[in-house]
Parts: sequence; structure tokens; C-alpha cells
Amino acid sequence: MTGIYQHTIDAKGRLFIPARLREKLGETFHVTISFTDKCLSAYSEEGWDRLMARISSYPRVKQKQVRAIFAHAADCELDSQGRILLPQALRAYAGLDKNVAVVGNGETAEFWDADKWAEVDSIETTPEKLAEVALEMDL
Repeated sequence: MTGIYQHTIDAKGRLFIPARLREKLGETFHVTISFTDKCLSAYSEEGWDRLMARISSYPRVKQKQVRAIFAHAADCELDSQGRILLPQALRAYAGLDKNVAVVGNGETAEFWDADKWAEVDSIETTPEKLAEVALEMDL
């Protein structure tokens, strides 16, 4: 999944999902807290199954370390207008009140508070940071 899309959450907690991401995520997908950032991550059914299979292959002690990912997960279904209802607890965790940046991140989509995303994006897109990442990942 790729791209950055700016949307708003309506008064009922619904978020529009861009058509390009809907194609990848499917009609029903999984949204949970991010492993690494104060945002939400959305997984297609196939992506979620791969994540669960990988985590299930670890010893129970290691599985316990990521239980928050599953405890806070919600199955989200698109309505006829391409929106999902994000549970209040997930919106509160990520600070999603009104303006949301929907960000493609490879196999997942991320839902960020738009102002927070702007801060992160400005840091991550400097030539120095991009060069550092390229070296670190041997790209």
C-alpha cells in the first residue's frame, strides 16, 4: 500500500478509506495499534493471517509480548460509502479527533493524526535520514 491521503473523521467516528487502499485491504480488514508508533495499523485479511501465523510460531512467552496488538484489534467493515467505523478506544490511542493522514506502508495502511504525521514525515524525508535508512537496510 502506498500514498498519503488526508481525510477527516466524522462525528460518528467514521473514516473514509481511499479507493486505492480499499482495493488492497478488502471489504473487511483488521485495525489495531501500531507496533512502533502512536498510530493505527490496518491489515488485509491475508496480511492479518500472515501476522498471526508468524506470531503463533513463536513460543508462548514471546507471543505474550505482543498481546496488546490482538487485544486492541478491531474488525472493520466498509460501508457503502467506503468508510469504516473506528472504535473510540483506537481513536483515543492514536489521538484521532478530526484530521487524519491515511498512509500506505507496504503491507499495511496507517491512520495518523494529521499534525503528528506532518512532524514524522518532515523528519523521515530529509536526504540525510533517507540515506541513513538506505545504508542501514543495504538498499
